[in-house]
Amino acid sequence: MDTQVLWYLSRASGLVSLALFTATVVLGLLTAGRLGTARFPRFAVQSLHRNLSVLSLVFLSVHIASAVLDGYVEIRWVDALVPFASAYDPFWLGLGALSLDLVLAVVITSLLRTRLSPKVWRGVHLASYAAWPVAVVHGFAMSGPDTAWVLGFDVACVAAAATALHWRTTRVHPDTTVRVP
Repeated sequence: MDTQVLWYLSRASGLVSLALFTATVVLGLLTAGRLGTARFPRFAVQSLHRNLSVLSLVFLSVHIASAVLDGYVEIRWVDALVPFASAYDPFWLGLGALSLDLVLAVVITSLLRTRLSPKVWRGVHLASYAAWPVAVVHGFAMSGPDTAWVLGFDVACVAAAATALHWRTTRVHPDTTVRVP
């Protein structure tokens, strides 16, 4: 396959992954804050959160595979999993690997959720809130020649997540006068 096609595929799938993971984080915050309306009940928010999470993983897989298969720079499969082991740009690629490892921990524990205590599952699931900003920094640092518009894209993703986080941390549940924990 043409190296240039793989490069564009890697870039595009990385940006789509970031958009989908941002939407997943936003929906996770809204779900945790018990968002629900008559037209969009809480179970629908949770279902969308779950489905976007899976779709995010598909695009992330394409992003990783196309980066590894692209022969322009040497990135090995192990570099996608072991943080900071890559010969090419070890720190910035390592952030991507670290983010992937955190996401994999969340996926694995979510698949095993019925066999784990809620406390353990929740503790690991909170790692997704660390995986996302690490992925944002990885993406910006690896942005390449189109840095200006990628920066704008990153800022939009950060603004969306920050808005959801603000809503989540200041939310008062309508049935009480207590903030939602």
